[in-house]
Amino acid sequence: MIFLKSEQEINKLRKANKILAEILEKIGKVASTSPGITTKELDKLAEKLILESGAKPAFKGYRGFPCSLCVSINEEVVHGIPNSSRKIQIGDIVSLDLGVKLDGYYGDSAITVPVGKISDEVKKLIKITKNSLYKGIKQARSGNRLSDISYAIQSYTEENGFSVVRDFTGHGIGRHLHEEPSIPNFGPPHRGIRLQKGMVLAIEPMVNMGSFKVKVLKNNWTVVTRDYKPSAHFEHTIAVTDNEPEILSIIKKDNNKDEKQ
Repeated sequence: MIFLKSEQEINKLRKANKILAEILEKIGKVASTSPGITTKELDKLAEKLILESGAKPAFKGYRGFPCSLCVSINEEVVHGIPNSSRKIQIGDIVSLDLGVKLDGYYGDSAITVPVGKISDEVKKLIKITKNSLYKGIKQARSGNRLSDISYAIQSYTEENGFSVVRDFTGHGIGRHLHEEPSIPNFGPPHRGIRLQKGMVLAIEPMVNMGSFKVKVLKNNWTVVTRDYKPSAHFEHTIAVTDNEPEILSIIKKDNNKDEKQ
């Protein structure tokens, strides 16, 4: 069942996602400027900032996930588990996926940041992944079909020489971290449910430099590319309105603009 949110509920989601956006920006800056820091140290910082804000970590304990922050490095696509022995190195790209719960409502967002100097091709991977998110968000309009989001992400990504992960999707969000509908990052346009005002969606393209194929490691969480080529991940929580979609998990209100680097 898809839950349409009232304005009161969306306001609660705005508050949760504003906190999330501010914390994720801080974590991203630390990760990108602190080679040698462990992924567990990033997780502890994220949890500390969440609790200080008055919110709760959304991921910790969710289906048994042991941490508050997902940290996925290089060929790791999503759901990387922080640990005390894994250190971030110059030349890495680091995907940070964070969720919070505030007053019964969830926020969910992800970014990928470079650590020091990276190759031009990896810079392009990050840029195209981020831009593909905004391409998808532009289609999140009342009256459009769900797969218009999917098609916009896939077509833009593949035009630029990369591939979209097919095993994991975006999702609805609200009183639960994951709600219907699932939002694939691939597929033909004009299919699926018709989007309506009050829908709140977490749109999250995962884009690989090589093949779209992935596998889950033995820890049953961390997803990696099968060819071990780099992957990037961006995510925003958005609300469908009568007009432009509203990005809830953003600090600067530059909704639906491709971000140039």
